[in-house]
Amino acid sequence: MDNANTFLVNEPLGWLMRKFSIPCVISLLVGALYNIVDQIFIANADYLGSYGNAANTVVFPLTVVALAIAVMIGDGCCAFVSISLGKKETERACHCVGNSVLLTIIGSVILGAIYIIFDDQIITMFGGTVNAETYALSKEYFFYIALGIPFFMFGQAMNPIIRSDGSPRFAMISTLAGAVLNIILDPIFIFAFKWGMMGAAVATVIGQTVTALLAVWYLFQMKAINLRRSSFKLNGGLCAEFLPLGICSFLSQVSLVASMAAVNNMARRYGAVDAVFGLAEYAQIPMAVVGIVMKFFQIVISIVVGMAAGCIPIVGYNIGAGRNDRAKDLFTRLLIAEAFVGVIALLVVELLPRELLGLFGSSNESIYYTAFGVRAFRVYLCMLPFACVNKSAFIYLQSLGRAWASTVLSMIREVIFGVGLTLLLPLFWKLDGVLYSMPVADALTLVASMVVIARVYQQLGCKTGNAVTQP
Repeated sequence: MDNANTFLVNEPLGWLMRKFSIPCVISLLVGALYNIVDQIFIANADYLGSYGNAANTVVFPLTVVALAIAVMIGDGCCAFVSISLGKKETERACHCVGNSVLLTIIGSVILGAIYIIFDDQIITMFGGTVNAETYALSKEYFFYIALGIPFFMFGQAMNPIIRSDGSPRFAMISTLAGAVLNIILDPIFIFAFKWGMMGAAVATVIGQTVTALLAVWYLFQMKAINLRRSSFKLNGGLCAEFLPLGICSFLSQVSLVASMAAVNNMARRYGAVDAVFGLAEYAQIPMAVVGIVMKFFQIVISIVVGMAAGCIPIVGYNIGAGRNDRAKDLFTRLLIAEAFVGVIALLVVELLPRELLGLFGSSNESIYYTAFGVRAFRVYLCMLPFACVNKSAFIYLQSLGRAWASTVLSMIREVIFGVGLTLLLPLFWKLDGVLYSMPVADALTLVASMVVIARVYQQLGCKTGNAVTQP
């Protein structure tokens, strides 16, 4: 058991990156596609249209809250297990996995109950009251999504844990199976059965349940981890060790929720005083469009996070084994790859915004919808390369066990800049200020990231065999 993952310090880094990052990217992309696929089918259903799009945008951040908790547990466990296995501390790794399973189950049931009990207040908080039709569709969609929260969170939390056990391919397949089923069921429920928002949500929950069941099966087949009944005894001290390693993943997701809540409410507030979007029939357009832009951004970030998160088991094991030289080389490769992804994504949004909008039923909408959509894509996402480098730096710090530095950087980007600028800039430029907030936040964060990246290079350059020190 102890030697199951020794290949992580022996095999070429390029091969290891491909082995772990590609399945991780696919897993996260597939996870992102649940909501995106729902929105595509909703947008192309003439009886839902932009009202359904806006409703989907309202509920989307609430699924991200569930994801944030799940990835905090899963990524924290993944990093802890990888470092522990590198140090040959198999027993601690087993207890970490067992505690992670329990925390996920408890947390998911509590969150699902909160969503169902306080649905009116939550929907209102995220801008669902822009008009009566959007509110009704949001409420319908949210109810069924809330019922599936335990299955969604369990599948997402177990995914990185399965990767830490050296099985990134199974992690990918389990997520892919649920997403494919969702894609098959969505058009059946929405177009054939005419179930509307309920149909989209039920298709999603069924897919998430399949992923969760596959994860349960894998827990009994783990290679490097041998779970026993004692592994599932909650240990507060152990939880306090591994959860901080996932706090960056949590903050990167939950702060996105705060940012989206700010964006949704600013779009609603300043749309109401706009000459066009102040009219009742167009009031939902800014929120619907910003939601679509954020969905494309989520695709890009899923690739970026997948590439970085896929490196967590590699980095953690090598740091645990004292191979700082390999960790430094891997960081260089990762930053270059992430910047390349950002440049490609930037070209897509700048050159093909109309085509991207077309996926979400723009042909059925007004010229105002298309015009605002094109501008939103080109302005809101114009600093994508910076966003990609920032995100990869946050996650790499997490994999090194530097939870504090990772957390501070994430807070600066997502809360101070992400939320602060979203609230500040519209005071001067109204709806345009909402669009300017993201690129300005990414540019300012890059300055802080470069300082931390330089520090990490300095520390990883120390004599091989020494561990990376905490900041």
